[in-house]
This record gives sequence, C-alpha cells and structure tokens, in this order.
Amino acid sequence: MNKNLWLLILSQIFAFTAAPVTVFLSGIIGSKFSPIKSLATLPMALSIVGIAIFAIFAAKVMSIIGRRAGFMFASIGSSISSLLAAYSIIIESFILFNFSCFLLGAGVAFSHQYRFAAVETVKKDMAPKAISIILLAGIGSAFIGPNVANITKEFIAEHLYAGSYIALAALTLISTIFLIFYKDGHQPNKITKKTTRSYSELISQPRFLQALIASAFAYAVMSFLMTATPISMHVMENISLTKTGLVIQLHIAAMFLPSLVTGNLIKKFGHSKIMYGGVFLFSITILTSLFEQNLTNYLIALVFLGFGWNFLFISGTSLLVLSYRENEKFKAQGFNDLIVYSIQAIASLSAGVFLSLTSWKIMNLVCIIFLVLIILSTLRADLKERN
Repeated sequence: MNKNLWLLILSQIFAFTAAPVTVFLSGIIGSKFSPIKSLATLPMALSIVGIAIFAIFAAKVMSIIGRRAGFMFASIGSSISSLLAAYSIIIESFILFNFSCFLLGAGVAFSHQYRFAAVETVKKDMAPKAISIILLAGIGSAFIGPNVANITKEFIAEHLYAGSYIALAALTLISTIFLIFYKDGHQPNKITKKTTRSYSELISQPRFLQALIASAFAYAVMSFLMTATPISMHVMENISLTKTGLVIQLHIAAMFLPSLVTGNLIKKFGHSKIMYGGVFLFSITILTSLFEQNLTNYLIALVFLGFGWNFLFISGTSLLVLSYRENEKFKAQGFNDLIVYSIQAIASLSAGVFLSLTSWKIMNLVCIIFLVLIILSTLRADLKERN
C-alpha cells in the first residue's frame, strides 16, 4: 500500500458508483418508460455497450494524456451524463435516458482502467493483490451508490428517481478531488506499431486467451443474470423494491468482498485453480435457480454469482498482466476490455429478451455453456505449458 494506491482506491470508490446505480435503477426506470416490455433492460445493456465501445478509446486516451487526466476527464463526463439522466426522467424520455446510460457506460470504461493503474504502482508479482485491493473498493461503491440513490429518489417529488441521478452527478465528481494529489508517472507513448505484436499474435498465446476468456465469460454470466434480476424479482415476482435493492447490493458486495483473500489465493494456488473455483461458485448459482424463486434463493444465487465473478475476473486480469510486454500494455489492456465488455454487452442486451421469452431457470441453464468454455481454455493453456 502506497500513497498512489490509496488515492486510486478513494477515487475509484466514487467514480464507480455509476455502475451499481445503473444496475439498481436502469431496469426499473426502463420498465416504467419503455413502450415495449422486452426493452426494459435496454438502458442497462446500452451502458455496457458504452463500456465496450469506449474500452480501447479509454486506454488510448490514457496512453497519450496519462492516468490522472484520463480519470478526471471521465469523472466530469460521468457527472454531466448523470444530470442528463435526471433530465430525461423529468421529461419522461426513454430515448434520452438510454443515451445517458450509454454515456455513463463510457465513464465506467475509464473506471475499469483503475485496476491497471493499480498494477503499475506495484511490482508485477504483487499484481493479483493490487487488483484485489482496487476491486475491494467496489464494496464502497456498491453501498454508497444505491443507498444515496434510494435516499434521494424523491428529491424532486413529481419525478421519482430524478433526484437519484442528481446525487450520482455529485458522487462521480468527488473522485476528482483525490486525483489532484495522485502522482502520475506517465510519459507520452512513443512506441510504434512495429515494436508491438499484432492482436492475433497476442491472442494466439494460450495464457493470454485463457485470461481473456475467463474475464469475458465471467462478465457474460454475471451481467446476463444480474441485468435480469431486478425485473425478475420486482416486476415478475412482485418482490419489493427495497428487498430487490438489498439483493443487488449484497451481490455487488459479493463481487468485491472476496478480494480480501483472492490475491493471496492466486499466489498460493495459481491462476488456473482459482478459475476452476470460480466455475464451481457459478455452478451453485445455477443450481439454486432450479428451486423456488423467492427472496432467499435469489439472495443465495446472486451472492455466489458475485463470488464466482470475483475469482474469475481477478485471476483473469492478473494473468493478463503477465501475458504482454511493457510496451504493449495499453494495446493489450484496451483489446482485452473491448472483448470483455463487448461480450458482456451482448449478454446484457439479450437478458431482457431471454427473460420475457423463457424463464429465470432457463437463463441460468444457458450459462453452463460459458462455464464449459472457461474450463476448456484453462485446460488447454495448462497442457500447452506442460508440453
């Protein structure tokens, strides 16, 4: 733990509040304003599309202007996007709300770079711990964001939830205060394309591919089920908004709380074994879905969904860091995030359609395909390394 890492943690807590608030409210607001039932999750999905589209852009911008300026630019942009979301609720515009969620996703794309910035403050063998620590800060985001959004939802009495996004505008702007004191060791990227490997060469490495698949499909499964949860619980099963919010909050906490030990577990057992552990935790979520859809089972399923994501995403990200050269970091990081969040976007976009056409149980069973692919890529990489 050093000064820069502490500042990144504090800044990320507030910058990342846009993500849990979007998860908590976008589907509910979407179901209120959407002219078509199956489009209720479109705002959430578009926020993830924003993450995917701006992933490479975020890495490229930071390679030019540095981490600090990039993060500050994103925080200001997220604050403006939040105000736009509040305005869209006031005028009851589903289209404008979707656009504001897309822009919030762009801001989150920059926030996801915090984990790579954290790695740069420590030695490479400490990368799993640094990533774990920065992701652990997500617990703060998970509780601050939705709680503040819930408290301020009636700030503008005639327009429910407009106040939530006004509050979010303030939260995302707070991160810039800590970034003022962050010491950026950035030097302009003068590396030419000839000195770095192509995307096909990067992905041809078994370990790089393993890291990419683990992170991408961890996000796919998590987003696919998490996006559908508020609609399934609150709209279809008539479970109260307060209880639905509690499940989402505990799910997001479960995504980050294991970070207290995940870094140490990776150092002790290796990346592959932790990935297998993540697949096992996801399996508990799928198994739970086969039982009655009540608060308890939703809670168990979403908590283990968070645990599984944590194991797979941290092991995947820390393995990725070991799979590229220093002069390739922005290229590899941007490419990784583009693939990860594009797949997540597809999963999120299809969540509402799947839920309206099938059921919560079928959605869970579909996720088995992704678990099999994670296992196969890990086995392949292990076998290649042994040979």
